[in-house]
Amino acid sequence: MKISCSSLSPLVLALMLTPALAKDEKTIPPVGDWQEQYAYSVGVQAYIYAFPILQLATLRHKWATDAASFPYAAPNHFYHFRDIVDADYKDGGSPNNDTLYSWGFFDLSKEPVVLAHPDMGERYFVFQLADMYADNFGYVGKRTTGSKAGAFLIVGPDWQGETPANVQGVIRARTPHALVFGRTFVEDRNDVAAVNKLQDQYQVVPLSLWDKPGATLPENRDVQVPADSQRDPLADWKTINQSMAQNPPAAKDKQLLELFATVGIGPGLNGQLDLLDEASKRGLARAAQGGRPMVGGMSAAGVANKPVNGWHFSRKNGGRAGLEDDFRGRAICAAGGIICNEPQEATYIVAYADVDGQPLDGNKRYILHFAKGQLPPVKEFWSLTLYGPDKNLVDNPINRYAIRDRTPGVKQNADGSMSLYLQNDSPGKDKESNWLPSPRQGRFYLALRAYVPDDAVLNQTWQPPTVKQMD
Repeated sequence: MKISCSSLSPLVLALMLTPALAKDEKTIPPVGDWQEQYAYSVGVQAYIYAFPILQLATLRHKWATDAASFPYAAPNHFYHFRDIVDADYKDGGSPNNDTLYSWGFFDLSKEPVVLAHPDMGERYFVFQLADMYADNFGYVGKRTTGSKAGAFLIVGPDWQGETPANVQGVIRARTPHALVFGRTFVEDRNDVAAVNKLQDQYQVVPLSLWDKPGATLPENRDVQVPADSQRDPLADWKTINQSMAQNPPAAKDKQLLELFATVGIGPGLNGQLDLLDEASKRGLARAAQGGRPMVGGMSAAGVANKPVNGWHFSRKNGGRAGLEDDFRGRAICAAGGIICNEPQEATYIVAYADVDGQPLDGNKRYILHFAKGQLPPVKEFWSLTLYGPDKNLVDNPINRYAIRDRTPGVKQNADGSMSLYLQNDSPGKDKESNWLPSPRQGRFYLALRAYVPDDAVLNQTWQPPTVKQMD
C-alpha cells in the first residue's frame, strides 16, 4: 500500500523522519543554540507587535517627569504647544507646522475624564484619541462632532456609571490609559495668540470634579518607569510586560500572546523573563537590540504604504492598523508619527526618493511641479513639510519648514502651475518664495498632508507629481 505523507499526522511524520536526521549529528544544533534562535525569532515578532506600547510608555514617563521635555504635563492635563513647532523640537514623530498641538496622556483607570472645548467657529481643530497600542478609538473635532462648544466623556474599557446630562457623548477607550493629540489650525505667527486663547479654554476634568466651579485639578506624575536599557539587556521586554499588565492586549490577539508567553513576553511576565535559560535571554536581548532600528528602517522606507508616482500613500487602515491585525503597519505608525490619523481626517503622502528611485539627498537640488488645477483637493487645507531622517524638522537659514495652500508669497507660474524648490541653498531671489530648504547633507523626506481630503485623494485617483532632480 502506498502511503502519502499528507495522510500522516505531524507527530507520526516527525517520528519517521527522526532516525534519518539522527544519522548526521551536524544537523542537530546544540541545545543552547536552538533556544537562543527560538527566543530571537519569537522576540522579533513580539517586538513588532509591542513596539507601540513600548514607545508610548517611554514617552509618557518622559513627558510626565522630565521638566526639560516638551511636552511636559502630568496625565489628565494638556501640554499646549504655544507657538509653531520648529527645529528645536527633537522628540521625533514628524510634527506638523500647520497646527498648534495640545497633547496629553489620560489615566482612566480610576475614573473617566471630560474633554471639553469652546465654540471653534470656522477654525479647523481635532482631538485624536488613541489607546496605548497606538490604535485610535475616537475623534472629537470639526469633522466628526462639529464646531459648537462641546464636552465629551472619555471612559475606560470597564467603566459603568451615570453619564452627566451636560455632555454631548461618551467615548470608550480600549485601554485604561490613552493618548490625546489635539491640533488647532494656525494661520501664521500673527494667528498664534488667537489659538492660544482657544487652548486656554480646552479642558480635561476628572468626572468627579466636572461642573464644579473653582475645583483644583489633581496632578499626579507617578507613572510607570521604563526599565533601564543601558543596564539591563532585557529592559525593553520588562517595560513591555509592565505596560501590557496596565493595558491588556486585545482579546483577539490571544494566540499571539500565547506564543510570546513561551519566551516570557506578556502582561506581567517579568518573573518568567528572569527564569529563562541564558540562551533564551541572549536571543531576546538580540531581538530587542535589533528591533528598534528594524522598525525605524521600515518606517523610513515606507514599506507599509502604497507607492504611487514615487510617493507612498498612507494606508486606508491608518490609525487603526492593529484592529485589523496589521501589526507591522501599527509599529511603523508609532515609529513615524507616535500615533497616526485616519485618512478621512488627514491623509499623509510621503516621498523618500525622487522619480528615479534615488533617496532624497540634501546635497542635491529638486523641483516639485504641480500642473494647473492639480494641487491637492481638500475640504480644509494641505501642506508639504520636509523632515530629516530623525523625524524632526530640519534647521535652515529662513526658518521655513513647510509650504501650504496659504503660505504668504508663494507664487504660481504664468500658466497657473506651481513649482516648489527643494534644496539647501537659495534657488535665487525670484524663486525664494517657493523654496523649501533641505539639510546641508544627508537624507530627508517629504510629507504631503491633505486635511479632510476629497474622495479623489482617499481613492487615490489624484496623485502628487514626481520629485525630480535638477541639473
